[in-house]
Amino acid sequence: QVQLVESGGGLVQAGGSLRLSCAASGRTFSSYTMGWFRQAPGKERELVAAIRWSGGTTYYADSVKGRFTISRDSAKNMVYLQMNSLKSEDTAVYYCAARRVWGALASTAEYADWGQGTQVTVSS
Repeated sequence: QVQLVESGGGLVQAGGSLRLSCAASGRTFSSYTMGWFRQAPGKERELVAAIRWSGGTTYYADSVKGRFTISRDSAKNMVYLQMNSLKSEDTAVYYCAARRVWGALASTAEYADWGQGTQVTVSS
């Protein structure tokens, strides 16, 4: 059974940085795609970034390109989201998610496994 545990959220001023971590366990993730989603109050959950575990191919939503970086550490089974130049509109609960294939990345229904989420609050 896949288990995903996020950490690293918190309160930060606009322009600041945070690094989110996702500890993944329960499977061999070499063929998996890992995604970071976020959900703000009253809004739908949206894809922020995704990474293909094997090869490291990445995808970013337009709203975070150039500011966020997704990465993975295969030895530690960890996925990270480095968030720089944070804006108030980045405030949300951030979720780590896993799926078996690469494609239709933004579809939440395609991700079988989810973490519990970590709150990120950016003050302006």
